[in-house]
This record gives sequence, C-alpha cells and structure tokens, in this order.
Amino acid sequence: MVKVLRATHLELNAAVQALRDGELVAFPTETVYGLGAHAGHPAALRRMFELKGRPTSHPVIVHLDSVRFLTRWARDVPPAAERLAEAFWPGPLTLVLPRAYNVQTLVTGGQETVAVRIPAHPMAQQLLTAFGGGIAAPSANRYGRVSPTRAEHVREEFGDAVRVILDGGDCKLGLESTIVACLEGTVRLLRPGSISLSQLKHVVGDVLTQASADAPRAPGDRSAHYAPATPLATAPSEEIEQLADDVSGRGRRIAVLAQRPPMRTHQFVTWINAGARPEAYGHALYAHLRSLDRSGCVRILVQTVPGDERWDAVRDRLTRAAAASVEEIDASDDSLAVGVLP
Repeated sequence: MVKVLRATHLELNAAVQALRDGELVAFPTETVYGLGAHAGHPAALRRMFELKGRPTSHPVIVHLDSVRFLTRWARDVPPAAERLAEAFWPGPLTLVLPRAYNVQTLVTGGQETVAVRIPAHPMAQQLLTAFGGGIAAPSANRYGRVSPTRAEHVREEFGDAVRVILDGGDCKLGLESTIVACLEGTVRLLRPGSISLSQLKHVVGDVLTQASADAPRAPGDRSAHYAPATPLATAPSEEIEQLADDVSGRGRRIAVLAQRPPMRTHQFVTWINAGARPEAYGHALYAHLRSLDRSGCVRILVQTVPGDERWDAVRDRLTRAAAASVEEIDASDDSLAVGVLP
C-alpha cells in the first residue's frame, strides 16, 4: 500500500472544522488509527463513547503535538516522566500522570489521572498542530474488537458515522502504544507496546510490572479485549496441525495464524504464515486477524508466540483476544480442547 504522509489542505481543513464542531475524525498514528474527538468538548466525547460502545469508566488517551502543552493536561510531571518523554516522544509511548483540574472526567474515566502521548505519524502531527488542542482518541473500532491499522478498517467499522477519515496508509507499528504510569514516585508499566521494558528501565531504572489495586485504569487493560468476531484460541506449534485436521476433517472451516507454513495440505483450512520476526508479525497482526475473521471459519487458531520480551506486546494482545473468545467457544466442541491456552 502506498504510504501517505500528509493530508491535503482541503482534508486538513475539513478534519479541523469537524473537531471544532464536535464531530469525530479518524486519523492515523504510527500505532493504530484513532477515533478523535475534541478533548475539551463533552458532547463530542459522549458521541465518541457511544459510537464505539465504550464504557465511560474506561479512560482515553489525549494526543498532543508538542511536549510544551503537557502541563495543560497534567498538573504534575515527575522527573521520570520528563526523561521518558525526552527519550520516546514523539512516538508510541503513553504517559499516565496526575490530571490537570480542567480535564474532562470523560477523558479520565472519572480518575485523578490522565493518559497523554505525542504521536510520531506526520499526518497526526499535521492534524494536531492545525487543530491547536488536545484530541482524545481511542482506537477507531468497536469497543473490545480488533484495532484498525488502515483507513479501510475504519470505514468497515463505522461507515458514514465518522465525518472525516484521514488516510495515512498502513500504520508503521500496528500495535497500540506502551503505557507507563508515573505517579507517587514510581514508574509502572500498564500496557506493553513496541517500547520494551528493557528500554524503559534503561531510561528510568526500576519499573514496576506486577498487578496492583492502586494502579490506575488504562486504555486496553481489560482482560478481554482486541478480539475478532470469530472465536480465537492459541496453541503450541506442534499441536496446530492436528487441531486443524480435527476441525476440518468434520467439514468445518478453521483459520490458522502461524509463524511457519503448514507441513501438509489441510482441507477446509485457511492458513496465514505471519513469519517469526516480532516487528513484522506485530505490524500485520490486526490486518491478519481481520482477514481471517472474514474467511467464514468457525475458529481462529493462533500459534503461541515466543516468551521473550520482543513478543510481549503481541502476546498481551493475543491473550486478551483469546480471553474475549472463551465464552463464545462451544464447550461441547472438544476438537480445540487439547493444547489451547485461552
């Protein structure tokens, strides 16, 4: 797909006017496409939550074009947050900080924290600079479903419900941002992304990772999330062939997302070899899941990914997608019972 870096003057004006009118605008970032609303416009924020079907208790990320505007949204920026911003902004890092008192509670999910980031995509930067304010933007898809990495994915989800969709081509990274909370003297990883735990530690030293009741809610932190409509399960490489045979042998179509080609021909199996390189796999993951979701299969079976930190973000998304599918899997279907790690 042709990579588009900048919007035309007409597209940009239309997007800015839509945001000022309280309408929604979809735009590309280096991670996924965002569903943008004026972050200071309560009616626009409500429209965004309603269109996505997103609970209002679930916070959204405010996108800015420059770190100089950070104090408009956060009342305290600890030294650790400053170092992380210097190291990774613009880029796929979201910081969770104490909210400024003027920030809309719909943005924060009713919490005393706000999530902010500065995206690196030139078209996102172009839009944010022209708009001149913060844009609240969760991923541009129905709540809990697969995030969009192309403008066509947004159109498939929402049709004409979004006034302007800026087409910036394929997202470079394809997985949502790393989320880090810098609160009360601690640094805590809330969601893995393309910025690894090792990279964070290199900048700030200790980073907490264990679950805590004191940790703020963050975008994408639900145990069941990022799921295709077709039930999804994971299984080790050595079991995928047999599981595919078991299901297809009964005349039922099954989809497989693997890191290798099949070792033999399978009847009624749609197989995608996504490769063994974590960056390329993550970049294409959501596009592959959307493709398999349209294949008419009864299940999507995903090969378990490696355990090293380069795969942390992919593993997180697949674990949550499988958890979202557990209730949809027919308990009487034992063809997927062996080796499946929901």
